[in-house]
Amino acid sequence: MSSSVLYDAPGPKARRRNRVLSALTTVLVLAGVAWLLWALGQERTTVNGAKLTGLWSPERWDFARDVVFWRRLLVDGLLMGTLRVAALAAILALVIGVVFSFLRTARQAWIRVPATIVLEFLRGMPILLMMLFILLALATEGYWAAVGALALYNGAIIGEALRAGLAALPKGQREAGLSLGLTPLRTRMLVEFPQAFRQMLPIIVAQLVVLLKDTSLAYVVAFPEILRISQQMRDSLGSTKVSFSVFLIVLVVYLSVNLALSWFARWVARRTGPQAIGARRRTTKRGGPQPRPSEGEPGTDTALISISGSAPSGMLGHHRRGD
Repeated sequence: MSSSVLYDAPGPKARRRNRVLSALTTVLVLAGVAWLLWALGQERTTVNGAKLTGLWSPERWDFARDVVFWRRLLVDGLLMGTLRVAALAAILALVIGVVFSFLRTARQAWIRVPATIVLEFLRGMPILLMMLFILLALATEGYWAAVGALALYNGAIIGEALRAGLAALPKGQREAGLSLGLTPLRTRMLVEFPQAFRQMLPIIVAQLVVLLKDTSLAYVVAFPEILRISQQMRDSLGSTKVSFSVFLIVLVVYLSVNLALSWFARWVARRTGPQAIGARRRTTKRGGPQPRPSEGEPGTDTALISISGSAPSGMLGHHRRGD
């Protein structure tokens, strides 16, 4: 019987066919990339009859040997601009997302309904308009306009993801917390929310990658992030020939940072997924029997009862005692 649920495992012919198709696809993709690079390096003639050198011509890349260019791009643009906005906006977005997830799952309608309206408004409002609104209405700086807009929008997305994680938990988790004497709020915070956050962590990290890319919209509010710095350097060079070169370097920087964050998101997904948790449990079981803890030590029923401060009826009889 096949271990797959959706389809049977491919046979020898199917595996050979898949390998051949994969090899052909790889060759076609590499050939397309090579042709594109070759075409970009050829001389071109404009509509007015002027000839332009290829995009790989050395005269288009002379500026890259200047240390000042890299200092402004990586330090002023990336570190002090893009990453500074993204770091603070990510922290605030996580806080806002946690608050929204609790408000959206509240049992009281007078809390849940207004929170839903505000969340849907933030999710539906474009980030660019939110930045301009904060900049003009609150008369603040471009930095705070960018941070506020990114935090509110992505906080709403993260809040909805956490709400979905809470809704996907088995009802027995909440009933178990209540049976221990925990209040509904403490059950949500100590029992349900940690599980939901762990399940939604890959989605949250992926949304933070989107937040980092959206920092490029901050150039509209005159904040010197990496895209605006690159435009200023292109203008200072005084030649339109270097426009492609400058923006290609910015593209490589963006891709490097985003690919690193995407790799981190996949690593988190592997570490927190059901397969990783099951593997850790199997490793613990293979380690041999653990010594039985004495009464009152962590790991016994007494430790669980201490969370609520009181023991429900019938729980005291389940203490583990020495033989």
